[in-house]
Amino acid sequence: MAKHFFTSESVTEGHPDKICDQISDAVLDALLAQDPTSRVACETVCTTGMTMIMGEITTSANVDIPAIAREVICDIGFNCPEAGFDGHSCAILTTLDKQSADIALGVDNSMELKDGEQDAYNQFGAGDQGMMFGYACNETEELMPLPISIAHKLALQLSAVRKDGTLDYLLPDGKTQVTVEYEDNKPLRVDTVVVSTQHKASATLEQIRKDIIEKVILPVIDASLLDENTRYLVNPTGRFVIGGPVGDSGLTGRKIIVDTYGGYAAHGGGAFSGKDPTKVDRSAAYAARYVAKNIVAAGLADKCQVELAYAIGVAKPVSVLVDTQGTGKVCDGLLSEAVSKVFDLRPAAIIENLQLRRPIYRQLAAYGHLGRTDLDLSWEKTDKIDALLAAVK
Repeated sequence: MAKHFFTSESVTEGHPDKICDQISDAVLDALLAQDPTSRVACETVCTTGMTMIMGEITTSANVDIPAIAREVICDIGFNCPEAGFDGHSCAILTTLDKQSADIALGVDNSMELKDGEQDAYNQFGAGDQGMMFGYACNETEELMPLPISIAHKLALQLSAVRKDGTLDYLLPDGKTQVTVEYEDNKPLRVDTVVVSTQHKASATLEQIRKDIIEKVILPVIDASLLDENTRYLVNPTGRFVIGGPVGDSGLTGRKIIVDTYGGYAAHGGGAFSGKDPTKVDRSAAYAARYVAKNIVAAGLADKCQVELAYAIGVAKPVSVLVDTQGTGKVCDGLLSEAVSKVFDLRPAAIIENLQLRRPIYRQLAAYGHLGRTDLDLSWEKTDKIDALLAAVK
């Protein structure tokens, strides 16, 4: 019996990098609400007493970006001096320009359109080159790897007990980490749970550890996965009063593994937050998850990784690869052919079919963009099962 351990982490919405992701996506949402064709590449950085929003934006919308940033920071819970960072009083700097005209050339008119291929979905090309990965497996109901699934749920619960007053000494910053023991590539048990949470100076370590185990860990993790050898490491440094941007500077796009599969699957390197859907870093990663999830939901594989690759200004992906990691019920080559028949993976088609020009992104900027059972996300639907099964006959 082959055994191994795998670990994934998540962070709460008060983590400094996640503050930045949420601000960038809140700006994107505000722009899309007024102008769905907005081109947005919005980056945020935060540190002690200061937040800066920068990037390239081309839009007809008119929004108050500093006000949006302050609202997000305060909503997260950094709204008083006791938290160490205050959205009411911190400095907000903005430095924004329009999208490069050279980049816009490829996005506005695809290579296929220039070559005379008149098709509605050839109207624009990919906003950049690169490869994007999607993944699904049957370890959880939402078809996500178990370690990242539990880590996200712990982070959500940590924020929930702070916001509802159950643990009123908690502050917004926090991290979770889960190590799962596998046997023959199937999850067997949870070996280690790590929770680090920012707290008020008045709280004792003994109280924090007791409360986090009782109010956060045990309500979230299925008891059948826990045993007498499971380790609980709560605030292992012994103190976490200084947190948020005061404890560590934050930057948009620095939690790409948290945002996706917790390291369980490959990653192309592109971040999501602050980018409009013409950027395939975002839209094609959602599409690849959509493809992989439908393959697993159809029973065609236990695990499935999908790679899509694009060239800037070109509508059609330059490659589509399906890898079922030895679990496929049909060969991977046949599945790749089926995917190309069933899914239109040109950026314009992805945007329309997944309805990506809506202001839906701030809600994704913490606790993962994929496998979210608390949100109604188009790329989490399993509505292509029948078409895939027909295509592989």
